[in-house]
Amino acid sequence: MPWRRLALAFWLLAASLDAEQVRITVLATTDLHGNLYPVDYFTGRPAPRGLAKLSTLIREQRAANPNHLLLDCGDTIQGTPLEYVYQTWVHAGHFPLNLSFAGRLPGDPMMQAMNQLGYDAMALGNHEFNFGLKNLERARAEARFPWLSANTRGGEKPFPRYLLRTVAGIKVAVIGVTTPAVPTWEKAGNLGGYRFLPPRQAVEETLAELRAERPALVVIAAHAGRGGAVDKSGENPMDEVARSVPGIDAIVLGHTHQSLPQAFVNGVLLAQPKNWGMSLARLDFVLESLAGGWKVVEKSSRLIPVADATPADPEILALAKPYHDLTERYLSTEVARSAAELDAKLGRVEDTALVDAVHQVQLHYAQADVSFTALFNPRVRVPRGPVTVRQIAALYLYENELYAIEGDGQMVKEALENAARYFLSCRDAACAGPLINSAVFGFNYAMAQGVESEIDLTRPEGDRVRNLRWRGRPLDPRRKLRIAINNYRAGGSAGYSMFRDARVVWRSPEDIRQLIIQYYSQRGSLPAQPDGNWRIVPETARRTLAQQALADAERAAAF
Repeated sequence: MPWRRLALAFWLLAASLDAEQVRITVLATTDLHGNLYPVDYFTGRPAPRGLAKLSTLIREQRAANPNHLLLDCGDTIQGTPLEYVYQTWVHAGHFPLNLSFAGRLPGDPMMQAMNQLGYDAMALGNHEFNFGLKNLERARAEARFPWLSANTRGGEKPFPRYLLRTVAGIKVAVIGVTTPAVPTWEKAGNLGGYRFLPPRQAVEETLAELRAERPALVVIAAHAGRGGAVDKSGENPMDEVARSVPGIDAIVLGHTHQSLPQAFVNGVLLAQPKNWGMSLARLDFVLESLAGGWKVVEKSSRLIPVADATPADPEILALAKPYHDLTERYLSTEVARSAAELDAKLGRVEDTALVDAVHQVQLHYAQADVSFTALFNPRVRVPRGPVTVRQIAALYLYENELYAIEGDGQMVKEALENAARYFLSCRDAACAGPLINSAVFGFNYAMAQGVESEIDLTRPEGDRVRNLRWRGRPLDPRRKLRIAINNYRAGGSAGYSMFRDARVVWRSPEDIRQLIIQYYSQRGSLPAQPDGNWRIVPETARRTLAQQALADAERAAAF
């Protein structure tokens, strides 16, 4: 009967209006990489980043909704000189370069700040392993919140797979995930007995374990990205997890240093805040009470950026000050001199003295025939005169180790072809731009020293490296060579699979940045000119790329 259907409709409407609703907010950070103070340590200038400024945003968002959780997605205790000084020297109780520190520091600076802010959980990141298990476990023990990783198994102290919290009377589960590619980058001694399962399998197992708890909201805090066609290594599998594993409401992403305000994959909400504490992710969930419990009826996310005008939290600044002051003393230490003003803004377009400076160090310590390195920071400037640790740190941002591997000419050719994917092929004789391949990160564009070559952008991808020569003669693909590369490149990621199974014949006792400091402290000066061992052809392509690099540098300076 029509009147019965109408009555039912009115009853359902009334029931929905009477249904209780609760809004739960998840606040998230990721890839903080030791950014505590709002400063760029590589330039010495203030910067809109870091946990001290994020703290202000976190407090504002908490005030807006008391029903919340605060999560971090990992790569937290490594990345800035501040953490490097603590992890390498303060933690060990001795200092380099005649530095000393008479006071006592209470522990890892990031853990101290995150404790003060009341984080609920943190996903384990790959860089947490960089300083070894002793440092990792010490920082983990200092944290008043769990480090989660459902897919990291084994080890003497297993990581909890999930956190179960009751927020506003509603059960919320947070599952941690870590990129499974960790063993391809990290040396075995730093991993101990830990092994890494595929995230899909680990999440499925964890959800089955959680079934008895019946959480109304399931969020994954992932130190891994979305992946896609270019992710053949499985490093960033979270789109696959969202598509294939039922029962997930949202995933907060990390690891790839990208920004993602909001996306949906198979109904799963995805968000990723910017790295280095440059933005805070806010995810909102509206849950409605039903006869059988609670159900998510609405969800959304956005990013809240840190700005120059965002005030830094004075409590976090006070906590961080002794670490910051010691870091500044270290960075201001003179280690060498430069006979010329050196600039890296064209360092991915043409050979430069600053990249050659890294090659010299790698060739020397690895006793290698060929060296591979990337330009990690094209904003580096070295004035004529004194060169400090700050400028060396700006040139080599990461705590990578140096390896010497057994290779051959074919390996060198394949690596250079893979690197050349950073460029697009010329579409016409003028080689008009753009010629940068946005699908390839600049830090994965590796240049070689010890050989001579040209990158011909009129040629198709995979066949661009021309006139490859070693010691004045064409490089024989069968020629045995000792090759210097960092430990991450040796893992074969970013398309460098030719290095993955090569025999490692030597490992540096210190990270590459320290080797650079040591090398030039002894020799006194940086190279003033590049040797010009590689170039891009035709000249029209090089000019187009130079114009693009200069424009990018201007935009970066304006930012």
